[in-house]
Amino acid sequence: MPETAEILADTQFEFITFSAGGQNYCLEITQIREIRRWTPVTALPHTPDDVLGVMNLRGAVIPIFDLSARFGLGSTPGNERNVVIVAAVNGTTIGLLVESVSEILSVEKSAIQETPDIKSEATKHSIRGMISVNDTMVRVVNLDAVLETDTGASQ
Repeated sequence: MPETAEILADTQFEFITFSAGGQNYCLEITQIREIRRWTPVTALPHTPDDVLGVMNLRGAVIPIFDLSARFGLGSTPGNERNVVIVAAVNGTTIGLLVESVSEILSVEKSAIQETPDIKSEATKHSIRGMISVNDTMVRVVNLDAVLETDTGASQ
C-alpha cells in the first residue's frame, strides 16, 4: 500500500484558491504559512506601487505585496474583508494582499495546463499554469516572480 500512496502523492496537488484584481489564482498549499486578516502596514519610502509596506509577524518584519497591483490589475483597497496570505518562497517570507480566499483545491498533476503562449514573457513567468474549475480558469502563481522587481507586470 505505501507504493500507491507515494504514486498519489506525486500526481495530486493541493492549492488554496483566492481572488486578486477580480481574477482567480491559487498557490500550492505547501507554500502558505498562514492567512491573516488585513491590518494596516508600515509604509517604506521609495518602494514600488505594488509594495504596500511591511508587517511585524511575531518579531519578523515581512514585506506585503498587493498582488493585484503586482500583476497590473490595479490597486486593492485595504479593507477589513481583504486578507493577507503569508507565504514562503526560497527561504523568504512575504505577505500577499488579496481580496478573498476561496477554497482548497485538490487536482491531479495532469489537470494543470501550461500557460498559453500569449507573447508575454512576464505572464509566462508570473503564472506557472492554469487549472479549469467549473468553467473558470484558475491561474497558478509563481511566487518567485512576485519577489522579482522586473517582472514586467506593466507590459
